Amino acid sequence: MTTSLILALIWALTANILAMIPSRDNHWTRAYLLIAVGIPLLGYVTYENGPWIGLFALAAGASVLRWPVRYLLRWVRGRFGAGA
Repeated sequence: MTTSLILALIWALTANILAMIPSRDNHWTRAYLLIAVGIPLLGYVTYENGPWIGLFALAAGASVLRWPVRYLLRWVRGRFGAGA
């Protein structure tokens, strides 16, 4: 197993532990931190393991951070979708 995949698994484990801890801001601060760490890590995973594993890691990260992804999709649809 490569270093990047080990780091990605540590990221996923940390994300799940952070999700279990109560938060006053509905975990948004933690989500921003996870996104800031996850984007370069995703690039590292893709660089070291190829695009298919990178897409799998992207899907895994999106499933963990599903609410920020939903809000991003809503924003994009509102900005560039049928209503514009």
